Amino acid sequence: MENVSDEEKLESIQAFQSTIRKSENALTNLTQKGNNTTLIKKRLNDLYVGLAMLEKAWNQAAHHYTKEEVAEARNVLMGLFPSLENSYNKSKAGSPQKTLLRRRIKAFERAVQVMDDICT
Repeated sequence: MENVSDEEKLESIQAFQSTIRKSENALTNLTQKGNNTTLIKKRLNDLYVGLAMLEKAWNQAAHHYTKEEVAEARNVLMGLFPSLENSYNKSKAGSPQKTLLRRRIKAFERAVQVMDDICT
């Protein structure tokens, strides 16, 4: 894995935590409305895996995920890049949204890199 500063590590972990919080809130709202929650539950689990992989790589934190779960989460995170990049390209230069998306993309890239190391 590339050399990552402590500040970048913190930003990446915070980006995952923010995405997880937003997904948990979305899951709560969808559940209350009686909507289908299968996709959001799956994506939320994959976000947990991604965060765990960063924490393992940088903080030597233990995790309970299997190699298969890591590989599956990696594929889901990879699948999110096109929509994240599209949103990033549409967002206004210098806006907080653009900063958030840039950090989220970088965090996901780093998590995928760690997952690649684990799965190969």
